[in-house]
Amino acid sequence: MLVFVIPLKSAKVSNSWERVTQLFERCIKSVCNQTSPNFHVIVVCHEKPKIEFTNSHITYVTVDFSPPNETDPVAKGDTDKGRKIMKGLIYARQFSPTHTIAIDADDCVSKNLAKFIQQHPKSDGWVINKGYKYQEGSEYIYIKRRNFYKMCGSCNILRYDLNYLPESAEYNRGYGYYRYYIDHGKVRDVLRDKGKAIKSLPFAGAVYILDTGENLFDNSKRLRFSIFNRKLLNQSVKDEFGLYNLQPSQKICQV
Repeated sequence: MLVFVIPLKSAKVSNSWERVTQLFERCIKSVCNQTSPNFHVIVVCHEKPKIEFTNSHITYVTVDFSPPNETDPVAKGDTDKGRKIMKGLIYARQFSPTHTIAIDADDCVSKNLAKFIQQHPKSDGWVINKGYKYQEGSEYIYIKRRNFYKMCGSCNILRYDLNYLPESAEYNRGYGYYRYYIDHGKVRDVLRDKGKAIKSLPFAGAVYILDTGENLFDNSKRLRFSIFNRKLLNQSVKDEFGLYNLQPSQKICQV
């Protein structure tokens, strides 16, 4: 079984909780669109988002973590994300997963992930090396042919024991304690050093969503959007990844 863990930011640190909720609902619909029923989704959140979509494969885990002590806003957000991922991974144990993957709450994933993992239950895991970049609201999508995992957090599919979870988890620690769950681009090298060679997923596994208004930092300005990697966002991609246009947010408030 593949367990997806989705860490959701708090309404208190969101530019627009309405927008966060819209993005999350699209994400969770995408995740639950798997072609195999052999999966579960754990959402770790301060506040449970109010969405219409429900699915028996979803479990919400609410937490009351205090704000991280980091002064840098990006480090603060990453630390909160890392501890929520750890919380979700530990909670996942009761579902006896063969593998897990952390998913950013605004990204979309291929509907074929759970089926593929079901066919390879003993593999160490995979990185999503190939995926897509999508700027919110665009009619185009961009293929990222390699190193997708260095760009997007929705990328590491690991055999459960390779999460290296602590026996007694702590949730009030600093960035370094959760680094393994935060530094997604380095996990492959860390595991290689431990003699565990995780492979590249043999198909495009996820869509990295940009310009949402809720990204921890604006990646779009430093990413390349080559016309040679661009194609129209067609129905086939929409169907595989559950990607659709969001309605404009009615109210944006800075909390």
